[in-house]
Amino acid sequence: MFESVQGLLDEHDAIQAQLGDPAVYADQRLARKLGRRSAQLNGIVDAYHKWEAIQDDLAAAKEMADEDPEFAAEVPELEESLEVAAAKLRRLLIPRDPDDARNVILEVKGGEGGDEAALFAADLLRMYTRYAESRGWKTEIISATESDLGGYKDVQVAVKGSSNDPAEGVFARLKFEGGVHRVQRVPVTESQGRIHTSAAGVLVLPEVDEPEELEISQNDLKIDVYRSSGPGGQSVNTTDSAVRITHLPTGIVVAMQNEKSQLQNREAGMRVLRARILAHQQEQIDAENSAQRKSQIRTMDRSERIRTYNYPENRIADHRTGYKAYNLDQVMNGDLEPVIQSAIEMDEQARLDAIGD
Repeated sequence: MFESVQGLLDEHDAIQAQLGDPAVYADQRLARKLGRRSAQLNGIVDAYHKWEAIQDDLAAAKEMADEDPEFAAEVPELEESLEVAAAKLRRLLIPRDPDDARNVILEVKGGEGGDEAALFAADLLRMYTRYAESRGWKTEIISATESDLGGYKDVQVAVKGSSNDPAEGVFARLKFEGGVHRVQRVPVTESQGRIHTSAAGVLVLPEVDEPEELEISQNDLKIDVYRSSGPGGQSVNTTDSAVRITHLPTGIVVAMQNEKSQLQNREAGMRVLRARILAHQQEQIDAENSAQRKSQIRTMDRSERIRTYNYPENRIADHRTGYKAYNLDQVMNGDLEPVIQSAIEMDEQARLDAIGD
């Protein structure tokens, strides 16, 4: 059992030796890569040693059981502990998403419902910001288009964590948020008190750590400049500071106008463009690997309805995992962990099932 672990133990030892060499830190990309892999392997190594120790204790207890009733009494308890330790190790050995340790660029866009959808988009942004704060992550709004009532027609926010452990990575926890989020409530614009249904789309993109990690040829870019506009379409800038970048090979388009200078908007646009290209590349890999695609419940598609937020009943329901709770007020205030955990557990089980097939 767990024959494959020895190779990981050897890899862990080799990485620890590399990280002990000061020369490695001259290449920050390499040091970061080794640090992330070390953090991932640490959990596997610890879990394996614990499983091994329990297995040894169980063998000793069985050997002494005929002579000592106390050892015999320990056997069932140790067998149960061994089963729990084996299940934990088995889950840790599931191949991880290669982007789990990355930070993310999260996009929220008001969908059907006009002003109410834009207000709901703002509520979702607040929910994610509060959740990020609870985990010690930092957030930065990169771009935002506000609606007339103070919501967001669309908004892009960078979320940055500090852990090298892929299991604690920002993308590892937020990647399942992509899709359509539907809200049922009485809009502020509704005078008759009727419940309306509207929606917002969420897209979660793993962010490229360094520009050099994803080379983009200038010949593959078409860059247009224009004047920024605000709510209602009115001009808010007298210079052509807004930037639209088109990546010709993929057709991906990014528009940026929040910054005051053309250069700043171009830098922000390239940051988002790299994230979208990285996500596009991973989608292609997933498409070629049907087993992996079927084992994941995350999506880059804003058209898939994943969750409903029902305000009159204070209910939140995830349509993929079956999770349901009546604490919507707390969830919208950032208490999102149980919802996210239900998605993580479902994805892990699907990956385990795929390995067993």
